[in-house]
Amino acid sequence: METARQGAQADRVLVIDDEPVVIDVLRGLLGKQGLDVEFASDAAGGRSVLESADWDAVLLDVMLPDANGLEVLRWIRERYPDLAVVMITAHGTVESAVEAMKAGAFHYLTKPFKNDEVRHLVARATQSTHLRRENEDLRRALEERSRFERIVGKSRPMQEVYRFIDQVAPSRSTVLIHGESGTGKELVAQAIHRRSTRTAEPYLIVNSASIPTELLEDNLFGHLKGAFTGATTDRIGLLEAADGGTILFDEISTVAPQVQAKLLRVIQEKEFLPLGSVEPRTVDVRILAATNEDLKALVEAGRFREDLYYRLNVISLALPPLRERTEDLPLLAAHFLERFNAENGKSVASFSTAALEHMLAYSWPGNVRELENAVERGVVLARGPEIGLDSLPRELRDTPQLPEPAVLPEGVGFYEAVSRFERQLIEAALRSSGGVQKHAAATLGLKPTTLNEKIKRLRIPN
Repeated sequence: METARQGAQADRVLVIDDEPVVIDVLRGLLGKQGLDVEFASDAAGGRSVLESADWDAVLLDVMLPDANGLEVLRWIRERYPDLAVVMITAHGTVESAVEAMKAGAFHYLTKPFKNDEVRHLVARATQSTHLRRENEDLRRALEERSRFERIVGKSRPMQEVYRFIDQVAPSRSTVLIHGESGTGKELVAQAIHRRSTRTAEPYLIVNSASIPTELLEDNLFGHLKGAFTGATTDRIGLLEAADGGTILFDEISTVAPQVQAKLLRVIQEKEFLPLGSVEPRTVDVRILAATNEDLKALVEAGRFREDLYYRLNVISLALPPLRERTEDLPLLAAHFLERFNAENGKSVASFSTAALEHMLAYSWPGNVRELENAVERGVVLARGPEIGLDSLPRELRDTPQLPEPAVLPEGVGFYEAVSRFERQLIEAALRSSGGVQKHAAATLGLKPTTLNEKIKRLRIPN
């Protein structure tokens, strides 16, 4: 193996050929192009060198001492699908060229080759490798960004939510998702379905709060012709329509007792009775449930079946309210800003300092949904490059100013401003509580553990 080094930043090209004349010519040609070139004289050496570093192109002879070059080409395509390979042949037959292209070669050179042809082809090959890798990097970045659909957040509580989704999604277990209104329960349910083995099957949502009990039964279980007045034909219900897939029962606490009993049978026995039928039908459907109520308290009050509660609560997830993950507010606000700019054909760039102060001081009882609505309003009403306080909803405008508001210098970015205001809030709460974190957490509407994590992250002395 011989080496010609031209610089750490140069494109790396591997030549696998056993003819000294070819090696000398390519060393001179490719070296003058500023390429980092290495040479191997047989298939075994070529494979070894390929595995030792990242390459931008390969020039590969069809006839090697220890193997057919097409076999090596196929080996490269399996392991390095983005790497452009140019085949070198002394025969120049149409058949060998076609076979090489079918096997995945980028192009081919015929010996004896022209210098300009080599330079041009190698430049195109390295460019092809770069483009393929850039496209793959972009695809991975987009996949990562949309990994959990529209769920946005990098705080520790949200990282735990993502881990939970990854863990439970492949299983068949029922999952109970609870959290305040607007915390994203439906998005989490959708992410669980999409990351499950049922992702290609139906995903249906039932919101029992908006459907009368009689209609809910019919919608869920279907009916036979003649089951009731107006039932002129058979009709399948949502359970049967979702067979093989997933159903989310949103606001499960509002399901009427008689429907709760039938739903329990579906979970336990995997079967149900359509209205008017005496023959049970089996169904394979995964059930997810969401609620902003304390189901355990409803059980104790006699308003929810205890047996159904325990069947639903096999695996449960509590979604954190926005006030307990305020470090995610910049990400969420930026996400919604981008989205509503696109939807409304606007180019609002940021939020004013006053708007930020009020956004961070606000408790967000409506959580992420309320923030989403606030940003949409801000984008629509903004008359310049930033969302001002006057463009925010009245609730935010009426929020008292932060204690001892900081004066931000010119050029301070959104994320830095958020960190400053968050630190200011916490320091003020600690002062007012005499340094007792438990009392400060209550003042801020945070869990003591959440406040403690923020204090450590912001390195606030206490």
